[in-house]
Amino acid sequence: MPLTSVTKDAAKLTLTVVGDYPVPQQRLWDAFADPRQLERFWGPPAYPATFTRHDFKVGGRAEYFLTLPEGKKWSGSWKFTAVNPIRSFEAKDGEDNAEDENMPASMKFTFDTTPMGSRLTIVTRFSSVEAMEQTVPGMEEGLRAAMPQLDALLAERRASSARA
Repeated sequence: MPLTSVTKDAAKLTLTVVGDYPVPQQRLWDAFADPRQLERFWGPPAYPATFTRHDFKVGGRAEYFLTLPEGKKWSGSWKFTAVNPIRSFEAKDGEDNAEDENMPASMKFTFDTTPMGSRLTIVTRFSSVEAMEQTVPGMEEGLRAAMPQLDALLAERRASSARA
């Protein structure tokens, strides 16, 4: 599993997730820029994501929901505050498509080239220790469950490219 580290820093109010992938930086970026690809890995396997909006530009919004096993839906959104194609994007996170102080204050996704392919770094910032303590356990569990789906998506694309 290319997820290489998950680091919690209460002093900085951050959760940093790093993953290394054997694909070019552009390919990793494309997985996040395309909502149909993003929804294949953003939610954990038991909570598949559906993106209903993905206006991937500064000031734009992504809106999505996770379908829970009992059929209920949990809604979330990102408001894009910075988009630097192929390199990074930043977003404010919200629950139920509205700002929520218990949710992360912001998330920054950085995409870098490495000798073996590319690296994804996600730094999530929280507004308080309380918000961090309330959110991080479920968020970390969800990311650890969801990220292997990104591995599978990227491997699928590599296999189809190799056959072409």
